[in-house]
Amino acid sequence: MKLTYAQALVRAIRDALVADPKVFLIGSGFVALSTNGRAAFAPLFQEFEDRVIAAPVSELGIAGAGTGAALSGSRPLVDLGSGSFTFQAWAQVVNEAPNIHYMTGGQASVPVTWYALVGIRGSGAAQHSHRVQSMLGNVPGLQILLPATPSDAYQMLKWAMLESNNPTAFLTHSLLLDDEEEIDFARLAPAIGKARVARSGGDATIVAYSVTVGRALAAAELLASRHGISAEVIDMRSLYPLDRETLVGSVIRTGRAVIADECHLRFGAGAELAAVLAEEAFAGLKAPVRRVATPDAPIPYSPVLESALVVTPEKIAEGVLAVCNYKV
Repeated sequence: MKLTYAQALVRAIRDALVADPKVFLIGSGFVALSTNGRAAFAPLFQEFEDRVIAAPVSELGIAGAGTGAALSGSRPLVDLGSGSFTFQAWAQVVNEAPNIHYMTGGQASVPVTWYALVGIRGSGAAQHSHRVQSMLGNVPGLQILLPATPSDAYQMLKWAMLESNNPTAFLTHSLLLDDEEEIDFARLAPAIGKARVARSGGDATIVAYSVTVGRALAAAELLASRHGISAEVIDMRSLYPLDRETLVGSVIRTGRAVIADECHLRFGAGAELAAVLAEEAFAGLKAPVRRVATPDAPIPYSPVLESALVVTPEKIAEGVLAVCNYKV
């Protein structure tokens, strides 16, 4: 069946609601930025009217309700809206839910899923364009899932809602919602924390996740057609758990690494990935690890100014050319 990313998310939500009566939703704005997603989501209000709760604009309150419900044996999916709105719920997302399992000596689990839309989406400006994954990556006990494809979005969200025993930040990029692909619902779900080799190559590795995966694949095509460079593309899928084995193995084999990360350059997720490679792949590197990330500046509202900051296939390709042409 061919579905958009947004439709795949709604299918995952419905399948989870059918499979487990402990699953319920807090919030009614899931996939609201996608027209086809809104149309797919609307029937859930009638079909599961007692398990889809329209919530007020009070992120800290609904996050706290999600934490409490998970502690009480439910499996809530909480829509925090824009990734920037997670800051209003920060105390629960960062300081409460992820710590409870440890603070109770393993006696309590908090299987809550926080859903948020992140990324530079087009005129979101400085206060609605946050990529919160790097900040959340500093929180022990919190899983961070960032699928790049509709198929992975379906499988990974369903897993978080039905099987995970830990709080999970499920982060969707706004610009992926209308991406479409054929989904085989019978296929085995990817192991959570296992990266995907999206394209094989031998000259350099491009490390990407979420929206940068498609841009990395476009960069690899450009490099092959114009420069004869064979770039491998790794889709990390999640930042925690982090598949160090696939990441390091690819870079040791190609000898060169470019990390495509929409976070700001300073303290971004790409910085952690680069640190892993510096610690575990150093002997195999033929050039320094290079990061292609968003400059350290607030995101402008102006489309022209915003476009100057965006991580593009061309910028990723330039990074690969730089590592391939590196001379000691």
